[in-house]
Amino acid sequence: MTGIVGWYILIFLHFLENYQFVLAAGNGSVVVTFHNIHNILNSNELVLLSFYTDWCRFSQLLQPVFEEAATEIHREFPEPGRVVLGRVDCDEEEDVANRFDITKYPTLKVARNGFVANKEYRGQRSVQAFVKFVEKELSDPIKEFTSIRVLKRAEAGDGLVVGYFENKLHPEYDTYRRAASLLRYECKYMAGFGNFTINLRPPGKNLLIFRADASTANHRDYYSEYSGNMTDFKDVANWIEEKCKPLVRELTFDNAEEFSEEGLPFVILFYNKHDMGPIQEFKAVVQSVLAKEKRVNFLSANGKLFIHPLFHMGKTLNDLPLIAIDSFRHMYSFPRFEDIHQPGKLQEFINDLFSGKLHIDFHRALEENEVKKIDPEHFPPVAHESKFKELLPSKHRYTLINRTRDEL
Repeated sequence: MTGIVGWYILIFLHFLENYQFVLAAGNGSVVVTFHNIHNILNSNELVLLSFYTDWCRFSQLLQPVFEEAATEIHREFPEPGRVVLGRVDCDEEEDVANRFDITKYPTLKVARNGFVANKEYRGQRSVQAFVKFVEKELSDPIKEFTSIRVLKRAEAGDGLVVGYFENKLHPEYDTYRRAASLLRYECKYMAGFGNFTINLRPPGKNLLIFRADASTANHRDYYSEYSGNMTDFKDVANWIEEKCKPLVRELTFDNAEEFSEEGLPFVILFYNKHDMGPIQEFKAVVQSVLAKEKRVNFLSANGKLFIHPLFHMGKTLNDLPLIAIDSFRHMYSFPRFEDIHQPGKLQEFINDLFSGKLHIDFHRALEENEVKKIDPEHFPPVAHESKFKELLPSKHRYTLINRTRDEL
């Protein structure tokens, strides 16, 4: 009898937990805990999570705004399973915070169908901004094409995923739709359905392909067919992410914080916007010989926008194009841009960062007072204090915690 009673108690507690979740969702944001997070993430198309602490003043400022936004969003999207705004008290729910690698308060994470998106919410913290963000996130990222002519005219640009399906009700299309929603900012997406796609896909099967503009020289592959299980959401999403992520991404003030939180040193090409040729040269070298290099982020940056780091290195726009590594501790400039075409030269520069050789050689040269005696072409890359660490999450916007990096 005790076993049966215990079983009924567990059922009742599970019901109560989910009842409280549904009730809270109707009134605003949901309290997310270790016990209900799995259910919340997996039973909703979109979940926006606020990780906070009561003692953080930025969390205190966000809380009433987030709560009002939750109420407004529920009013606009009342159907169950569509969208939920949840809040996690990181002091009370350390396991949940650790699961999401929270290093600052408040952090706003986005999850879709149980999977956390790559990008955090970093926009304006206002009711209107949250509502617009959710509206955009719930929009369909896939553009339907109804003729071959439309498909041929579609510009692949930095990446286009195209699906050929029997119909919209097919489970494999639902998997593609959910993966595209999760990775909506990584690629463009299209899909075709019905009889006119029969000759474009294997008999009786659906098909996904990736293609990119080969002239951009910015992907590992310019054409690829998906060969995995098309009902496996994780596998499809991983394939899309791998194919769509450019080898060289453009650095801006809007995405610098996001890139910095990936924790990888920057290998940056500073270019003059009036001479875009070096960008394609840099991308071509990365694509041809450094496509498997996973220890750094390859970036390009408009030198005029990032003139301060250039000045910090003693450079001006006249010195562009210029390649530099920023390890978030030091900046090292690559001696001559033209040397990227020498086999192995740029790879050696990166290897020397991780072996510590860049740091050691520079200080050894200074200590031996040999600066004026060394041929400039053979002098170790000049080291400066990192400037891009200033673009890490701002102490004026977050309470920063436990941020550690390997010293490079």
